Amino acid sequence: MRVHRFVARLALMLAVSLPAMPSTGADDAFKSFKQLDSTTKMPKLKAFSPDFGETLKPPVAKNIVFEAKLTGDGEPVQQGLSWRVFSPIPADDGKLPLVASSEGGSADFQLSPGEYFVNVSFGRAGATKKLTVPESGDIETQVLVLDAGGMLLNAVSGDDTRIPTAELKFSVYSSETQEDGERGLVMANVKPNTIVRLNAGTYHVVSEYGSVNAVVRADLKVEAGKLTEATIQHRASQISFKLVSEAGGEAIADTAWSILTASGDVVAESVSAFPVMVLAEGGYTAIARNKDKIYQKDFTVEAGHNIDVELILN
Repeated sequence: MRVHRFVARLALMLAVSLPAMPSTGADDAFKSFKQLDSTTKMPKLKAFSPDFGETLKPPVAKNIVFEAKLTGDGEPVQQGLSWRVFSPIPADDGKLPLVASSEGGSADFQLSPGEYFVNVSFGRAGATKKLTVPESGDIETQVLVLDAGGMLLNAVSGDDTRIPTAELKFSVYSSETQEDGERGLVMANVKPNTIVRLNAGTYHVVSEYGSVNAVVRADLKVEAGKLTEATIQHRASQISFKLVSEAGGEAIADTAWSILTASGDVVAESVSAFPVMVLAEGGYTAIARNKDKIYQKDFTVEAGHNIDVELILN
């Protein structure tokens, strides 16, 4: 009996001294979730979605027609045009990127809204225009005025002696001289009877007959929408040389030639049995060297009269 009373008293003492432990049962867990549900509301997903308004659409390219005319009131050029469209923003290499190109007559390009440089060339003539393509509305046909014409060149020797095409060439230069005193080359090695398309203006034309000293210069004017035809007159002739043992004989091989003007200047040299040269009108001396011997002869060149010059062995 005494033992049971001691155990009961000890149990009562422990119950009074120990603090109450928190409940971990299912009811307390349910109460926590119920409290959370009653005090906290999760935001809807739409509240975090940005509002872009209407759907973004890429800009629509516009079809633009381009025409080029020689003059403002002329008809569009139907062939021979080269079209180039460039972006105005330089690339890494410093050049303007090529956006579109076309060859022929009028051109059609699909261009997105923005700014561009449009260039058209017609031979050596050309024009450039800055173009702005709007985002809305139509854009009218773009007309570029070349302000250009053409030049057709030919030449004769003397009054009307025809010059072989292979012996004749032209070079076209600007009329103004540069800082170094030279003229800017516009086009070289132009063959006769070839139309050269150029911007309107005055040009300095050099005609070369042969490769020695038959050179004629002239200033020619090109008018917009017109073809300028010019025939240049050379005061020169084609001369054949040969060293022979007798008059009318065969040319002797291994002969070196020097052609001197009346003032003693050397204008041409050749190593050939039968050289042919084009020389400007005037007096000359032909010198032939063969086997350590020298032969010479004076002769005169008259425009339009091709001749043979024979040197005879003594």
